[in-house]
Amino acid sequence: MRIATYNVEWFAELFDKHDKLLLDQEWSRRYNVRRIDQAIAIAEVIERVDADIILIVEAPNTGNTQDTVKALETFTKHFGLRQNAVAMGFANDTHQELAAIYDPFVVDVRHDPIGEFSAGEFSAGDTEVHAPRFDSRFRYDVDVDGKAEVFEFSKPPVELAVENLKTGKKLRLIGVHTKSKSTYGANNKKEELGMLVDNRRKQLAQCIWIRQRAEEHLAAGDPFIVLGDFNDGPGVNGFENLFARSGVEIVLGDSETGLLVEPYAAIMLDPRQAWSLSTARFYISKFKRYLNALLDYIMLSPDLAQTTNPAWRIWHPFDDPECFDDKSLQNALLTASDHFPVSVDLDY
Repeated sequence: MRIATYNVEWFAELFDKHDKLLLDQEWSRRYNVRRIDQAIAIAEVIERVDADIILIVEAPNTGNTQDTVKALETFTKHFGLRQNAVAMGFANDTHQELAAIYDPFVVDVRHDPIGEFSAGEFSAGDTEVHAPRFDSRFRYDVDVDGKAEVFEFSKPPVELAVENLKTGKKLRLIGVHTKSKSTYGANNKKEELGMLVDNRRKQLAQCIWIRQRAEEHLAAGDPFIVLGDFNDGPGVNGFENLFARSGVEIVLGDSETGLLVEPYAAIMLDPRQAWSLSTARFYISKFKRYLNALLDYIMLSPDLAQTTNPAWRIWHPFDDPECFDDKSLQNALLTASDHFPVSVDLDY
């Protein structure tokens, strides 16, 4: 079984307000990329990665007239992709949904959220709430001042129950897109600093929430995977020191509480390593250079890591030799998105 995560930049902008696929020569929201070229590139990447399940981060929008499932079904049908079934969780207000496309002849996938719904109006100082449902509210004292704060996901993680139709084996997926630490909209250095700290607090609270859910699965003996775009990683943000750990480290856990397995994150946790990995590539106009960052992860529960002979892969157009040597795939990866897929193969 192959499982992948793929953040597709501005995927929603390839559809009109009624989910019609826009295959024309107009510019996409990707810099210097036509809509038809981006759509073709996305399809080629999905076909070449050839995963049985792909978590699409920043999937097309669900709103008053749009529907994520309909848009993705339209896309996969048009390009004849075998991953032509769609499962999604709670819709959000950001136009960037979390959804999975999958091969219905290989796996059965359904949205299966757990946790109690934490409703009502809460204020800082209320009693902490443990791992509520991801579309509700989480109360936790992140900055350790003795007062619990209230947090919500702008993009609630999607919880999926998965069954391999060939083997009958089951597992759970938690697909995530945690809070960005961007300071877009700041008018001065003071506002920027305030946004950096506030966004870091929100990001860490979301990761603590996800980790609490992971520990519930560990206690129950559930094989599971946490995957997606964390907008974070060991050493990615200078404000880690303010809160001791990155969000990725929080979700990974430790040997006492149950350490999730992610080899790329493990490399970045070693301060002595002299090389870096990346799953995303952004142009920084100030320096006229590309910034490479490790933001996308696939974390396995210990039992899966020990019993399934897992093999991870970052489909990087320059750092993966096969992607680099295959110019068609390399070009598709660069045209489709500013993130690159991450996959894991499991004997499961």
